[in-house]
Amino acid sequence: MAKDKIVVNYRFRDKLNKVSGGKHHNYCYQCSACVAICPAARFAKEFNPRKILLKALLGMEEELLGKDSPIWLCTNCYSCYERCPQDVRPIEVIVALKNMAVEKQTAPANLTKLSENIAKTGMSVIFSSAVNRKREQLGLPELRTIPIDELKEILE
Repeated sequence: MAKDKIVVNYRFRDKLNKVSGGKHHNYCYQCSACVAICPAARFAKEFNPRKILLKALLGMEEELLGKDSPIWLCTNCYSCYERCPQDVRPIEVIVALKNMAVEKQTAPANLTKLSENIAKTGMSVIFSSAVNRKREQLGLPELRTIPIDELKEILE
């Protein structure tokens, strides 16, 4: 029985190494400690941080940065970071992959819209005056206006 050849995409790995947090994938020895603690893996069959790191090690760019990538199922809970015996920091690798996907414009459309709202208003959702009226009825302070100029400076 012939085995399929495994071809490693070193160009993609080099790109990932240059993104903040991305180089840690090189230390993964596939122990599965990250999967054992991961709440997303428990509830989403298609999410598995160990497999994501394996794909990063193999340089499987399209599977990691494509439209249907499982990286977006990560809850960013940092449990994998705390559990990893090799200091791989799986969450940082996943965040690096997410940043690469955003640059490649393959991030989910709803995430792109959310990011645009935050950049424009400083909030993830746009609130109407009805929200502040309801807050007043509940004895809560009015929502503050976010200083957009400061936010834009931080984002740059």
